[in-house]
Amino acid sequence: MSLAASSSTVIDRSPAALRPDGSPRSYSVRTLGCQMNVHDSERLSGSLEAAGYVAAEDAEQADVVVINTCAVRENAANKLYGNLGYLASVKREREGMQIAVGGCLAQKDQGVIVEKAPWVDVVFGTHNMGSLPALLERARHNEEAQVEILESLEVFPSTLPTKRDSAASGWVSISVGCNNTCTFCIVPALRGKEKDRRPGDVLAEVQALVDDGAIEITLLGQNVNTYGVEFGDRQAFSKLLRAMGDIEGLERVRFTSPHPAAFTEDVIAAMAETPNVMPSLHMPLQSGSDAILKSMKRSYRSKKFLGILDAVRERIPNAAITTDIIVGFPGETDEDFEDTMRVVEASRFSSAFTFQYSIRPGTPAATMPNQVPKSVVQERYVRLMELQEKISLEENEAQIGQTVQVLVSVSEGKKDSARHRLSGRAEDNRLVHFAVPEGAEVPRPGDIVTVQITAAAPFFSIADEVPGVYALRRTRAGDAYDRRQAESCGVPAAATSDGAGTVSLGLPTIRPR
Repeated sequence: MSLAASSSTVIDRSPAALRPDGSPRSYSVRTLGCQMNVHDSERLSGSLEAAGYVAAEDAEQADVVVINTCAVRENAANKLYGNLGYLASVKREREGMQIAVGGCLAQKDQGVIVEKAPWVDVVFGTHNMGSLPALLERARHNEEAQVEILESLEVFPSTLPTKRDSAASGWVSISVGCNNTCTFCIVPALRGKEKDRRPGDVLAEVQALVDDGAIEITLLGQNVNTYGVEFGDRQAFSKLLRAMGDIEGLERVRFTSPHPAAFTEDVIAAMAETPNVMPSLHMPLQSGSDAILKSMKRSYRSKKFLGILDAVRERIPNAAITTDIIVGFPGETDEDFEDTMRVVEASRFSSAFTFQYSIRPGTPAATMPNQVPKSVVQERYVRLMELQEKISLEENEAQIGQTVQVLVSVSEGKKDSARHRLSGRAEDNRLVHFAVPEGAEVPRPGDIVTVQITAAAPFFSIADEVPGVYALRRTRAGDAYDRRQAESCGVPAAATSDGAGTVSLGLPTIRPR
């Protein structure tokens, strides 16, 4: 039975959200891991604000620090305990401070976290994010750590309140969990079996985000293209993509991540034929060796993988394709690695997330024989990185001279201010740093600019001024950004995209939560 989200989960106001003087306690959420974790963190923030907490203006001064963890890579635990070690000294100096740990590593380690870091107040898992405010209250009242880990999902995360980081873009989960049994992956053990939302619930959430100003939506799932398995519709995902095309005001649709074994022609057709589905695709390869793919229990082989890329590019010639690759999986020989290099060369990925294999206790791969020596893994990793950076540079250089539409972000590059550039994402999801011509109107985050690519690097493109090219389109998302700014600091809202304006007295806005 699918897990529907027909009504919102109510989070009660919490007495623990108030300091002794009656002012609201502040919070900060730190996210480690994938896009699913980023989306979960928005739900955690929304739940805390519904309970009466306020976002800390300075994260270092927060009364409550929440760490939303990942467990996919070995360094995830190192990052967590490094963070906790630092926070221990902070907490000793700050009366009433609380620390909470949630997410995949919390689901995996459970009470071990409190044993290793007894100054942690709350540990919660992937299946009970909405419990965080109540657990913080209980920990404060009982003056002892609270550990609550559910073994199965009771409330779909998308029913929880949310606080989106971006006015222009939103994440929408279509499913949680995974039915695959990849031998390197611990996600199914931590997120559970796949649970699908009903299409009507997904579309209702998308519509609500669009009504709130979003013009870009990314659909999330551990394996988005098996969406519909619970309610018996093998083409549910392609149908959902097509339905996204009917939502007025929704300009950009993306999704992550599909699985090559279940990626079908109807999805490619839906991508090609739905105008607001963007020409970008993240297709995890993991390895180019058929022997290693078999050992990983990845139910496709390199020929099929390359065939998918050919089929996508035939229908969507301008598609930018990215991937995930693991180097040094147990039993990987020199010949296996050379197969990966061959497939990467043939695939022409615009970019790749490359990882050195690390043992994850609880996965079948952890006990496999023929673990590859660290020095060998490192050498292969460097070679793969060098190859992919070369390909990424060549692919980005091929964009020079092209005119692109860039959705402006708040900030995507540390050097933008120094070089008088802004940043954003092109339709194919490439990062573009662009210049605003002198005297031209400066875009807001969420607006869309037309620019011409003038230079390239492996990880981004540059669009410096080309006479007569720059154009700005003010959008509803830019209007939403202005409204957020006005609500947060009381500044007058700028003119809207339809030419209208609002008048503000410059007074702080009081909002019910």
